[in-house]
Amino acid sequence: MENGPQVVMSLGELNRFLDEQFPQVAGEFSVTEVAPMRLVTKAHVADKHLRPGGTVSGPTMFALADVSVYLAILAMIGPKALAVTTNCAIDFMRKPAAATDLHAETRILKLGKVLAVGDVLIWSEGDTRPVARASLTYSIPPDR
Repeated sequence: MENGPQVVMSLGELNRFLDEQFPQVAGEFSVTEVAPMRLVTKAHVADKHLRPGGTVSGPTMFALADVSVYLAILAMIGPKALAVTTNCAIDFMRKPAAATDLHAETRILKLGKVLAVGDVLIWSEGDTRPVARASLTYSIPPDR
C-alpha cells in the first residue's frame, strides 16, 4: 500500500499543460523534476527578463515562484486550471547572476481541499546560494 500523496501529473504532462493553458509564457518556464509534494522548475532567462545592469528582474523571480507552486499543486491534484494565488510573500536575498537561467525548488507544505501552501527557493544556474525565497498560498476550486 502506498503511503502519502502521489503525483498525478507527470513531468511531460505538466510541461504540456503549461504550454497549452498559458501560451503567453510558453517556452519561458519548464518543469525539470517532479516528486510527491516537490517540484523543480527552470526559468529560461532572455533579455526581456533583465533589469539595468544585466541581472534578472524581481518580477521574473516572482513569476517563477508563482508558476512553480501552481504546477507543484497541479502535479498532486490534476489539471485544475482555475487554481489561483491568494497570497505571496517573497524575500530577495541576493542579486542573481547576470543573464543566467534560474531554478526553483518548490515544496508543498499543506495540500488541503480548498487551500494549498508552498515554499520556493530560487537560485541562479551554476550557484547553490539562494537568490530568493517565496511562500505562496493557492485557492483550489471545488470539484463540481
